[in-house]
Amino acid sequence: MLKTNNDRDVDLNSIEIKDVIDIDLLQRFQDNFAESMDIASVTVDINGRPVTRPSSYTDFCMKFTQSTKAGMDRCDECHKKGGEEAARTGRPYVYTCHAGLIDFAAPILIEGRQIGTILGGQILNSSPEESKYRETARELGVSENGYVEAVNKIKVTSEKSIRAAAEVLYIIANALSKIGYEELKIRSMSQVLSDNFNQISATMEELSAASVNVTNNQHTLSEEIVNVKNISTEINAILDSIKSIADQTKMLGLNAAIEAARAGEVGRGFGVVATEIRSLSQNSKETALKISELTSKIENSVDKTIDSSNSTLENTEQQSAAIEEVTATLQQIAEFTDTLNKLANSHN
Repeated sequence: MLKTNNDRDVDLNSIEIKDVIDIDLLQRFQDNFAESMDIASVTVDINGRPVTRPSSYTDFCMKFTQSTKAGMDRCDECHKKGGEEAARTGRPYVYTCHAGLIDFAAPILIEGRQIGTILGGQILNSSPEESKYRETARELGVSENGYVEAVNKIKVTSEKSIRAAAEVLYIIANALSKIGYEELKIRSMSQVLSDNFNQISATMEELSAASVNVTNNQHTLSEEIVNVKNISTEINAILDSIKSIADQTKMLGLNAAIEAARAGEVGRGFGVVATEIRSLSQNSKETALKISELTSKIENSVDKTIDSSNSTLENTEQQSAAIEEVTATLQQIAEFTDTLNKLANSHN
């Protein structure tokens, strides 16, 4: 399974051929190349397992050499050694297989790491010696005559042509793998980018919603502060009435005292009441004045609070607008990254 490092870089150790090369495309190329060059080929993964079907395999190999367990074991050993040598050098490796045919192994690399091998060949660079192949046939337990007849059908070509064919397969396969690897990295990065922007957009939406709540709360707070100021104004109006009533009560108390004095001994009790009335009116007026001073201070504080609240409200509205603008921009970027992600995956 393909993995990434740090949620960003593709993990080279987990890359397989199918991750970077379209297997159907590789199969068509392999088939066409094998048919045009009359050279057998197959692509295997790093563990030697085929990822494509064999192309232009000869009867010599399919019907005879690989028809027995002994033959298959020998072929597997040759393929393993060829692949190991190609991996060691990082270049195509041409060798003679156990059955006497010329084969080659072309490594498929990603940044120096082998992810697979193209195996090819099943050809000769000189006419076969019949006695040698009869001996091999006996060792494998197959028909000597059939084996000799099959080997005589094998194409004979120069070593230079064999090396050129191996080089072509090596160049094309590695060009495909490099392109595929770059597309893979783009897909990985675009996916991470898309995920990150989606997360940022979600966070900004939460901030935007929160800023709207703050703005609404600030509006409510401003309204309540205005209500407090209005109530303070009403209190002052009432206090003015209390002061006016106190003044009137004081005058009544003064008049009552005068009348009590005129009445002499009879009005003495009434005079005491009049004195208390004047005292009460004086206390009421003084209390009203103190309350008036306090409400004035409250009104001053409320005025300052209103100014502050209006300033805060303006700031929160600006912040809310800014957050909405950033959210819209991030949404646009997220759409761009989503398009990039789709484009990166369209070749997959």
